[in-house]
Amino acid sequence: MENLVAYSLIAVYSAMGVYTIAFVLFTLDLAKRSSSVTSDTRTAAVSATGGQAVGSRDSGGTSVLERPAIVRTDDVDTGGTHYQRVAFALTVLAFALHMGAVITRGLAAQRVPWSNMFEFGLTATAMGVGTFLLVQFWKDVRFLGAYITGFSLLALGIVTVNFYVDVVPLPPALQSAWLVIHVLVASLATGFFAIGAGLSIMQLLRTKAAASKAEGLRFVHTLPGASTLESLAYRVNVVGFVFWTFTLIAGAIWAERAWGRYWGWDTKEVWTFIIWTLFAGYIHARATRGWRGTRSAWLAIVGFSAVIFNYSIVNLYFKGLHSYSGL
Repeated sequence: MENLVAYSLIAVYSAMGVYTIAFVLFTLDLAKRSSSVTSDTRTAAVSATGGQAVGSRDSGGTSVLERPAIVRTDDVDTGGTHYQRVAFALTVLAFALHMGAVITRGLAAQRVPWSNMFEFGLTATAMGVGTFLLVQFWKDVRFLGAYITGFSLLALGIVTVNFYVDVVPLPPALQSAWLVIHVLVASLATGFFAIGAGLSIMQLLRTKAAASKAEGLRFVHTLPGASTLESLAYRVNVVGFVFWTFTLIAGAIWAERAWGRYWGWDTKEVWTFIIWTLFAGYIHARATRGWRGTRSAWLAIVGFSAVIFNYSIVNLYFKGLHSYSGL
C-alpha cells in the first residue's frame, strides 16, 4: 500500500509539472493571438487609408490618422498556434498522469478515492480537465486552456500542500455505494460548472474589449463572439445543473439511509441547495426573463464561486454531519 501511495504522489507532482508547461504554452498562445490582432489591425488600417502612409494627408488636406478605419477582427486567424497544439497535447499527458494518481490512490485505499478534501480535490480537478478534453469533440474551446490548466495546477498545489492526509479507513457513514454515486456525480457537475465559468469570464472580456477597445485584451478578438460564448456557457451549465440536481437527490437518499432523514439543514446540505438554487435561477432567468449578456455571465460565475466556497470554507470552518475533510 505504501508503494502505491508513493506512486500516486509521484504522479500528482509529475502532472503538476506538465500542467505548468502546458499553462505557459497556452499563455504564449494568447500572447501570439494578441500580436496577430495587432499586426492585422495595422494592415487593415493601411488598407482603409487606401495605401497611404500613416500620418500623411490626402488631396483634401485631411490627415490619414483622422479617417475612420474599419478593422475586421473576424479576419484574424482563430486557429490554434503551434503553442496551443503542443500545450493541448501536454494537457492530455498531464491528465493521464493525473488519472494515474487518482487510480493508484484508490488502489492503495482499496476504495473510491474521494472520502476527504485531498482526495475529492484530486479527483474533481481530474474530472474538470477530463471534461475540458471531452468538450473538444463538441466544440473547440482550447482557448480555455490557460484557465483550465492554471486552475487545476493551483487547486492541486493547494490540496497537496494543505489538505493532504494519509490513507485511512472510511467512517461508517461513508461505507455505502452512494459514496460512489453521489460524489462522482458532484465531481462531474463541478467540472462542467468550471468550464461554464471559464466561458463566462471570456464572454465578459470579449464584451469589455468590444466596448473599450482595451489594448491589453486584444487576444479576445480571436475568440467567438460574446453571444456565442454565452450560448456555450449556458449549454455547459445546463449539463452541470442536471448532474448537480442528481447530486442533491442522491445525497438526500443517502442521508435517509445513513441518518434516518432525507433533510436535516446541515451546513453542507444547505450550501448544496444554495448552489442548486443559483443555477436554477440562472437557467430560469436566461430562459424566461431574458437575462442575457453580462448579467447572465456574472450569475454563472457566482454559481461556480459558491461551489468553490462549499468545498473549501464550508468543509474547513463549518461543523456538521458532513465534516469529512480528514484534517
